[in-house]
Amino acid sequence: MTAIEDLVPRIVAKAQATSTTLPPAASAEEVAEAEAVLGFALPPLLASLYREVANGGYGPDYQLLPLIGAGHTVLSAYQSERSASAGGETPYWPAGVLPILDWGCGMYAAVDCHSETATVLLFEPNAMADDGSAAWFVDAGSLAEWLETWLAGTGWYREDADEHEDVAGPTPWETAASRIAE
Repeated sequence: MTAIEDLVPRIVAKAQATSTTLPPAASAEEVAEAEAVLGFALPPLLASLYREVANGGYGPDYQLLPLIGAGHTVLSAYQSERSASAGGETPYWPAGVLPILDWGCGMYAAVDCHSETATVLLFEPNAMADDGSAAWFVDAGSLAEWLETWLAGTGWYREDADEHEDVAGPTPWETAASRIAE
């Protein structure tokens, strides 16, 4: 059994146990349409989550954004951030980094769709001054790892995380500047 085949059923179980109403999953055609709009493929695990679990509405704290649909979605957030980054004095949003969860206050959990492991990043705009790369942190080395912390209840975002020495917080994303410059 692959990591995806093992992880997705556990995510389904937790999503159903922790969310009162999950939206329907996205169809394979809707995921393909989203990828066409984005201009790049979703990492296989992320695509599976949208096709097999639900179109958002579950996950850590504020829950995954819907991939598609009306309102605040992965597609709309990505397009908005890329546009604002390109039009501003300080570029800050790299191509292929897809916001999947809105933490509030402009912060996002985002997946680097150009990395082999689908690194999960934290975008924290309050850390940004004259350098857009200062706003980026590595939250988890892979999407699977990030989801495992949610399943285990060990993420840095949990209320009592500061009381546990073994909870790893985000670290600066060393390649942020080069990725923003691409």
